[in-house]
Amino acid sequence: MSKRILVTGGAGFLGSHLCERLLEAGNDVICLDNLFTSQKLNIAHLIGTKSFEFVRHDVTEGFKFEVDEIYNLACPAAPGHYQYNPIKTMKTSILGTMHCLGLAKRVGAKVLQASTSEIYGDPSVHPQPESYWGNVNTIGPRSCYDEGKRAAETIMFDYLRQHKIRIKVVRIFNTYGPRMHPYDGRVVSNFIRQAVAGETLTIYGDGEQSRSFCYVDELVDGLIKVMATADEFTGPINLGNPVEFTIRQLAEHVVKIVGGDARIEVARPLPQDDPKQRCPDITLAKKMIGWAPTMSLEEGLKRTIAWFRTIDLTQYHAPTPNY
Repeated sequence: MSKRILVTGGAGFLGSHLCERLLEAGNDVICLDNLFTSQKLNIAHLIGTKSFEFVRHDVTEGFKFEVDEIYNLACPAAPGHYQYNPIKTMKTSILGTMHCLGLAKRVGAKVLQASTSEIYGDPSVHPQPESYWGNVNTIGPRSCYDEGKRAAETIMFDYLRQHKIRIKVVRIFNTYGPRMHPYDGRVVSNFIRQAVAGETLTIYGDGEQSRSFCYVDELVDGLIKVMATADEFTGPINLGNPVEFTIRQLAEHVVKIVGGDARIEVARPLPQDDPKQRCPDITLAKKMIGWAPTMSLEEGLKRTIAWFRTIDLTQYHAPTPNY
């Protein structure tokens, strides 16, 4: 049955893919975004579609719609962007989530909160299961995002307990693919942009810190499956690829696929509170929604690099000087 669905942050990297998939399934979609770190280019092919509506709006201000489901994806997620205005980042996580929950209370909608692996901080447990409470610096430069997302999870469960709102909390690990912002400062987009331009790939730290990388299409599959679970299942639930790579291995993959004369160098210190390891335990996702990524890093990078080769970088503005 067709639903009316609100996607906050819908013009962003993940949001645009989610909007596209929800439309393909026959739903009416409202995309809400203030275009701070997102690009209207991401949803240009959807504008004009009968079942798609774009609303330029900041989630820190209230909003009213008649909807059946809400996916709350709104918040700068790249360190350079969320650290640019840390107070606004915190407000986006907390007020944005409260406004989504207030709307859900009024209209009886179900809410999915896009939380993050950052709530685990620099983990002392590896891989990270949902039962791990995390190791987060509450006063560091990353805290505006880490603690904002942790507070958002708290608010979600308080609304569940106090107002019986139907909620889902998803902890998203590193995701990549077409429509990543070329200037988001993240490791995948940085490496690809540098390699395609024939520049040196710059590694922070010694390159031995590890991450896991999930291709965007598979992550979106997971989000939709979580939203479709019975009301009794709330999460939190990890979504991410459990296959680990060091940052140096990622750089080597990118150089191999792009070809040319790109080199790799360790040139900059590791940023404060940057986690040394990050990898999800997805046992719960396998059990509850039958979900596990299958795409190899090499194949996902090939698709992402192919997209980067098609874009005109002059059409993408850097939202902040921190990239």
